[in-house]
Amino acid sequence: MLLPLGVALLALGTASGIVTLLTHAMGIASFAPILGSLIGLGVGVDYALFIVSRYRREISRGVDPEEAAAKSIDTSGRAVLFAGATVCIALLGLFVLRLSFLNGVAVAASTTVLVTMAASLTLLPALFGVLKRRVHSRRSRKSIDSGTVKDHEQSMWAKWSRSVAKRPRSLALGAVAIIVLLSIPFFSLHLGSSDQGNNPKGTTTRSAYDLLAKGFGPGTNGPLQVIAQIKSPSDTAALEQVATALSTTPGVGQVSPVITSPDGTVGLLQVIPSTGPQDIKTSNLIKALRSTVIPKALAGSKTAIYVGGTTAIFDDFASVISGKLPLFIGVIILLGCLLLLLAFRSLVIPLTAGVMNLFAAGASFGIVVAMFQWGWGEKLLNIGSGPIEAFLPVIMLAILFGLSMDYQVFLVSRMHEEWLHTKENGKAVIVGQTETGRIITSAALIMITVFASFVFGGEKVIKEFGIGLASAVFIDAFVLRTILVPALMHLFGSTNWWIPTWLDKGLPHLSVDPVESEEVL
Repeated sequence: MLLPLGVALLALGTASGIVTLLTHAMGIASFAPILGSLIGLGVGVDYALFIVSRYRREISRGVDPEEAAAKSIDTSGRAVLFAGATVCIALLGLFVLRLSFLNGVAVAASTTVLVTMAASLTLLPALFGVLKRRVHSRRSRKSIDSGTVKDHEQSMWAKWSRSVAKRPRSLALGAVAIIVLLSIPFFSLHLGSSDQGNNPKGTTTRSAYDLLAKGFGPGTNGPLQVIAQIKSPSDTAALEQVATALSTTPGVGQVSPVITSPDGTVGLLQVIPSTGPQDIKTSNLIKALRSTVIPKALAGSKTAIYVGGTTAIFDDFASVISGKLPLFIGVIILLGCLLLLLAFRSLVIPLTAGVMNLFAAGASFGIVVAMFQWGWGEKLLNIGSGPIEAFLPVIMLAILFGLSMDYQVFLVSRMHEEWLHTKENGKAVIVGQTETGRIITSAALIMITVFASFVFGGEKVIKEFGIGLASAVFIDAFVLRTILVPALMHLFGSTNWWIPTWLDKGLPHLSVDPVESEEVL
């Protein structure tokens, strides 16, 4: 128990020190070290647990501790190396968005993952050398000495693996139905920004927000600013015309008189929407003012007028993020699939992994939308409902794609190892799921616990991360990797491991399997 936790915590402390030093060289968001620490703790325990489990299995077979340590690093260690690389690639994919504050988040989180991965591959085998057979319990060591090791084929996971092999089509359809159902709310996703209206009830900021909304209207908490550069009296007249047009525009509650700067070069109108800053009607109003109302009022005038204010800024930020999201998803899927292509020498495995990542992301975002935007979790989580934070999808996707690839590598690496020895797809899938199912679900439960702790944070955005990441890991481990992926691999048969000869020869040889496995063939 202490091995994975100890290695992860030590790596986390080292990574935190490195990230702190990096803050002197680049800008890193205040929440990045916390987010990176929680990701590092989760993947650090995962990686160490995966290697420890393989070491224990080798010891249970009577292998010498030194040889068992070498075997565990040469097999599970390779999988951890590829898995960690995919997480780092997904996180560093945030640079594609070209948003400076996300660059610091990417560097902090990927640095933490890199250090935890290095600790699992260096410190952990050194500890094996110290503990030797004590990694097993006394009862297990006695079973090994007496030759009465428990039959792995009779375990719960062995029975479940065989059940999936018998009914792959029905189980696959059931898993897809669950994903589709959970993903439905995603299609009503509204990106924006949280404000004091989402704070817990009873806090002074929430009380002030509610009083302003009650006394002066909900739009008072997010006024718009209509700005014009004044170069001549005609510009002032144009701004007056805009003020008149705005006062009769549906969705506008109040328009202030024209306010001129002391030097007379800037004119300002304060526009109070009739709806709150988080309401989608306010976003539609901003679009209408910019595209229709103001251009129509300025017909024949050369005056440039802009719509700004905090509400408009966050709305624009959400639009920018939404526009770059397809490129970001495409880049991280492509890079992750290329890495899996090199690791497993297969076309189907990477493509399946990419689709599974999208499934996990869609279902988890559906849960986030239902809980935070639709308000299903308002009473349970003591928060107000509203739009989802604009930067949440990209950060969550980077983390989710990395973690999903982790579980894919852990699961398929053992299947691939068995496939290389037997060339029997059905047996390879059953053995792979049998030997990794308990590890993946146990690691997922640890990760879920870590991410669920976000819910106890006071801010809405932290709770969104907690619910979103915890639900995504649950779906990935208990629906996709436990049911859907093995079922599909049974249906695909030997096609899982197919790759064109010309492509195989052209790719560099980076194997997730030990060298001796290839030499046997």
